Amino acid sequence: MKKLKDFLFEQGYQRIKLKKTVTNHFEIKANINSVKGTFILDTGASNSCVGFDEIEIFNLKSEDSEHKASGAGTTEIETQISKKNKLKIGKFQLKKTPLILIDLSHINIALVKQNAKPVQGIIGADILHKGKAIIDYDKKYLYLLSQKKSK
Repeated sequence: MKKLKDFLFEQGYQRIKLKKTVTNHFEIKANINSVKGTFILDTGASNSCVGFDEIEIFNLKSEDSEHKASGAGTTEIETQISKKNKLKIGKFQLKKTPLILIDLSHINIALVKQNAKPVQGIIGADILHKGKAIIDYDKKYLYLLSQKKSK
């Protein structure tokens, strides 16, 4: 019987190592506009987000947004949007990727209180869907299909 990773490699998937945090989240490294950052992988987040504090670091061009974000335990959160960003996770790449900009301070305060490191953003279901993501929870890997094969 063929191993999952071998099968997925044959299909054109890229494998990215996930790090489990003390808060039981998966942490992932990603590049936005060629700048490396630390993110939480969140299958329940509909959109990928970057903190307002990171706008300059990731060279984001922000626009006001009429949409409000919400999450577990929070009310509506003000947002901005940044369009046409380059996103790279391992060898997986997307161009012209929109990102929601939000205040992540409440998330980072909660992480730090639990002895975890703060993050710069969240990789959400929008990116996972585009990459036809498969998560191997046991071995702690994320598999994303390269754009050439996914069309």
